[in-house]
Amino acid sequence: MVDYSKRLYVGLTGKTDDDWKTKIKDINKYKLTEISLFLTRFNYEQRQNIYSTLLKSSVKKIPLVHIRHDMIKEELSFLEENFKSKYFTIHEDGFKILNRWRGHYKKLYLEMDTDNYVGEHVEVSRIGGFCVDLSHFKCQERVWSEEYEYMLKRKRFHKYFACNHINGYSYDKNRDLHTVNSLGDFNYLKTLPEFIFGGVIGIETENPIPQQLKFKDYLGNLLNKIFHK
Repeated sequence: MVDYSKRLYVGLTGKTDDDWKTKIKDINKYKLTEISLFLTRFNYEQRQNIYSTLLKSSVKKIPLVHIRHDMIKEELSFLEENFKSKYFTIHEDGFKILNRWRGHYKKLYLEMDTDNYVGEHVEVSRIGGFCVDLSHFKCQERVWSEEYEYMLKRKRFHKYFACNHINGYSYDKNRDLHTVNSLGDFNYLKTLPEFIFGGVIGIETENPIPQQLKFKDYLGNLLNKIFHK
């Protein structure tokens, strides 16, 4: 039986130097050895500082990394060699610069947009599969978007659905919530199909690590109740 609590990883997220420094300080405080890493808003210099600080931290494994368009393949190799990273998330426009990450194609996983458009350049068969952002999926499902259909048509290819991002969701605005103010912001998960859930789930919220640890406990229990009825 799948234990979803063991698939969840708190996320090092943010934009500013204070964001990542504070989160790594808390990661060390709680002696966390496994996390997920979201680099999409950190520039090259910030990333180098993050890498060097992580090497001296309690972190030993970072299975899921949300990469940024300007990252080079040497950065992916560094993360793979030092933190056993194996799931690298890209956006749809990442297919236009796929050559940047040559040699890592099957470790790339697609997070689909929510603009109701899938370009001809998007070919998930060229990479490892999907990193389904669960709140995005809910947004896409409610409007039956092109992104939703693109994933639904590949439902039978279980290998494609390898990993996830998890955050909150607003029914009123039909949008994701990267700052979660209530555990109720996760209730949308009760409506999602099990096939989109992968083996690694990164918590993508801006909330501090202590709050994310509470989310992790709550989400583990919630998902186990949903899928182990």
